Amino acid sequence: MGGLEEIRNEAVDLENIPIEEVFEQLKCTRQGLTSDEGAQRVEIFGLNKLEEKKESKVLKFLGFMWNPLSWVMEMAAIMAIALANGGGKPPDWQDFVGIIVLLVINSTISFIEENNAGNAAAALMANLAPKTKVLRDGRWGEQEASILVPGDIVSIKLGDIVPADARLLEGDPLKIDQSGLTGESLPVTKNPGDEVFSGSTCKQGEIEAVVIATGVHTFFGKAAHLVDSTNQVGHFQQVLTAIGNFCIVSIAVGIVIEIIVMFPIQRRKYRAGIENLLVLLIGGIPIAMPTVLSVTMAIGSHKLSQQGAITKRMTAIEELAGMDVLCSDKTGTLTLNKLSVDKNLVEVFAKGVDKEHVLLLAARASRVENQDAIDACMVGMLADPKEARAGIREVHFLPFNPTDKRTALTYIDAEGNWHRASKGAPEQVDYYPLQLQGGCEEKGALCD
Repeated sequence: MGGLEEIRNEAVDLENIPIEEVFEQLKCTRQGLTSDEGAQRVEIFGLNKLEEKKESKVLKFLGFMWNPLSWVMEMAAIMAIALANGGGKPPDWQDFVGIIVLLVINSTISFIEENNAGNAAAALMANLAPKTKVLRDGRWGEQEASILVPGDIVSIKLGDIVPADARLLEGDPLKIDQSGLTGESLPVTKNPGDEVFSGSTCKQGEIEAVVIATGVHTFFGKAAHLVDSTNQVGHFQQVLTAIGNFCIVSIAVGIVIEIIVMFPIQRRKYRAGIENLLVLLIGGIPIAMPTVLSVTMAIGSHKLSQQGAITKRMTAIEELAGMDVLCSDKTGTLTLNKLSVDKNLVEVFAKGVDKEHVLLLAARASRVENQDAIDACMVGMLADPKEARAGIREVHFLPFNPTDKRTALTYIDAEGNWHRASKGAPEQVDYYPLQLQGGCEEKGALCD
């Protein structure tokens, strides 16, 4: 198992070595692993899923009561119930109950909002591939993606979410949408031997692949681990801590002065002195501030959720509001990741043809069943997507491939005339002579 230990420690570059060496390093074959081998490798590599930190709900709730402002409030509550005795009067239950109620309200609001945000984030994580088609014991079967280990042979087809980092075997190229990882707005072409990443989506093609990394060792897992391991204190927490520290220091100085003045100098009774100290303690802190802040950010979090934005921590709202500059790359995962056509930029070079007709021909040279982003964009420009095939009979459709760099539809109109519409790279669409039935020769997008 020494070689597999090196794989786990990422001492072998499985991403770039020849595919045959990948099988040698992983000690596997193109017939896949057996169930026993898979179970043994799970012990070495772990399950194919991200590590989840289990956090106690009780400790999380109590954590909202552990900050400088809450400490002062808790000190006031203790003084009201434990020290405010004597003089023939009972403890100050009214102040004690009021302070505790404020603390509980503040913590409850913060706990509920952040818990809901965490549940929403967990729902997003559930979108990762839950099941996959894997070759085990010489037979193909659908299994939970969590059982995958390096060396497994998996099948990836149209619409599948890639279950783990893998190297593609022999077959036709795939189109992979990895915008969630890289921000690329269009699917990228992956040829045999190339690496595909966990969490990306297959948009076209079908091929087999050998798994080279799972769980936290995948590209997606490493990124998630980096995000999860950050413990940077935000500006909002810094401001609250500064306010709390100022209140604590000010109140401590005030209490010392008042004790010296009241008892040694003025000779006041114990209960009267404690009541004055309690007034100073409660009056010296903004008791309602944490509650007001929690309610305000909870409202902001709710409004953001209505727009589809998930707030994992409520303090992130203040962080975003205080941002001076926001930078993103040119594709930008902050965009809708959806292509559109600017009709104002469409130019027509043929006489008797308008922009609407050019867009109709482009839509005819598209097929939404392929789940191609450009094809879906062109068909989506029509008032009714059914117009793309209305009144014509399809003869042949040429799907996009990296060699031809174009799509083409040969069709017959209602009058029996043959046409071909093409879209693609300009140098490819510019001139493709083709002898069709009826003596029609194609040039550009339209054949008359």
